[in-house]
Amino acid sequence: MNLKSTFLLSLGIGLMTVLVSCSSGTEGDAKEQPSKPNIVIIYMDDLGYGDMGAYGATEINTPTMDRLANGGVRFTNGYASSATCTPSRYALLTGTYPWRNKNAHILPGTAPLIIDTAQLTLPKLLREQGYYTGIVGKWHLGLGDGTTNWNEHISPGPNEVGFDYSYILAATQDRVPTVYIHNGDVDGLDPNDPIEVDYSSNFEGEPTGLDNPELLTMKWHHGHNNSIVNGIPRIGFMKGGASAKWSDVDMADHFLKKAQDYVKTHKEEPFFLYYALQQPHVPRTPHPRFVGSSGMGPRGDVIVEADWVLGEFIKTLEEEGLLENTLIVFSSDNGPVLNDGYYDNAVEMLGDHTPAGPLRGGKYSLFEAGTRVPFFTYWKGTIQPGVSDALVSQIDLMTSLGRLAGSTKKGEDSEDFLHVFLGKSDQGRDELILEATSRLAIRKGDYVMIPPHKGAAKIETVNIEIGNDPHVQLYDLKSDIGQQQNLAEQHPDLVSEMIQDFERITGKKVDVTIN
Repeated sequence: MNLKSTFLLSLGIGLMTVLVSCSSGTEGDAKEQPSKPNIVIIYMDDLGYGDMGAYGATEINTPTMDRLANGGVRFTNGYASSATCTPSRYALLTGTYPWRNKNAHILPGTAPLIIDTAQLTLPKLLREQGYYTGIVGKWHLGLGDGTTNWNEHISPGPNEVGFDYSYILAATQDRVPTVYIHNGDVDGLDPNDPIEVDYSSNFEGEPTGLDNPELLTMKWHHGHNNSIVNGIPRIGFMKGGASAKWSDVDMADHFLKKAQDYVKTHKEEPFFLYYALQQPHVPRTPHPRFVGSSGMGPRGDVIVEADWVLGEFIKTLEEEGLLENTLIVFSSDNGPVLNDGYYDNAVEMLGDHTPAGPLRGGKYSLFEAGTRVPFFTYWKGTIQPGVSDALVSQIDLMTSLGRLAGSTKKGEDSEDFLHVFLGKSDQGRDELILEATSRLAIRKGDYVMIPPHKGAAKIETVNIEIGNDPHVQLYDLKSDIGQQQNLAEQHPDLVSEMIQDFERITGKKVDVTIN
């Protein structure tokens, strides 16, 4: 072999060595730094702590929810930020306590957007880290500037606070407008049949639940006697938009299809999906194939329907090869309520089922059932199955999920508990402020302190104790999860300490004399 051939052979061997070395290094780096996981938040509407088998329910069948809960980390002390919908959703997306925003209360369908478009949000944070961000389902955080023309592009909305894709209902299923909105435009709107919406007065000649009971397929009990859509009386008045109005019984299927399409379309990039189901909020309108499936009437039937929907969604993740690279967070916006405005046999057909489980109160309540909700994380092959007693809140998802995506940013009140959500630690929050219709309480360790609140102790129309009492209340949740024994007089020093913590966090003065 001559000198030239020897040189070329040596050069070739050297290049091959470099290429193999580079290839090995790249593969090693890939193993150490896997692609960012997809993130899905599944958010139920009014699902109670006792409404799932994994949380003790024996009278209702929720196999998909149970499989995910038992296959991940099931939290026994998981909280929504509020006992009502809009405030909890605000906290989830902004990482800010809802009581810091005076507009974060249950909104009408015509309310303006209550999230400042300059505010940091969970979808904005994830989008900065390369995620495609989407919402499918219930919004209820306001749209536009308060003078919305539903026949034109509606802005600002989800797309202006960080979502690349949005397919939503504006408020709730029992409120007008009863249409879907796709990226700021009413889906299926006929420009020759414009939509008009008003929450103060009806449009001339339009029937209402109050005046035209003969047109109803669902009778109203309280507060739901305005415009009639699909035989159901709603909150608020609406005219026009016939071609765009939703079919109530098809809503679950409709949102499922949108969520499945979203996953299939964006499977080649890391994605975030906020999948906000409408069940079991009123009006409870199960598809005919689920009617009678629970034996508890429409409320039980829509929970069974929601469980099936989630099963189909999980199948899609599996079929697309995404389940092992997807973190799923499941929870509810607040606790349960039975009669919330319609006669639908939720009370009469309840049987032995207890939607709140062992907890006291329900939706609207400062007692535990108002804000302590089903809450679990699931990530096949990454999160090890287990039960955690750590104190966790939905408000911390923003900072924690941001960290998972690679961000160091955080919300105003949102803390980093990623290791807790991944099941690697049981050290959750030390303290947490709870809210119910502008009334506040504090959870610290095993104790909850409810300051004195004026007003009725119970909302009679929904038959729920809401925690109002002229005296301070202190409960040891470890020994008295049902909050039956007020320990304030026995532990005045602890009450005083918790009042100081409450005032430090909220800036609100507690006027109480401890005996």
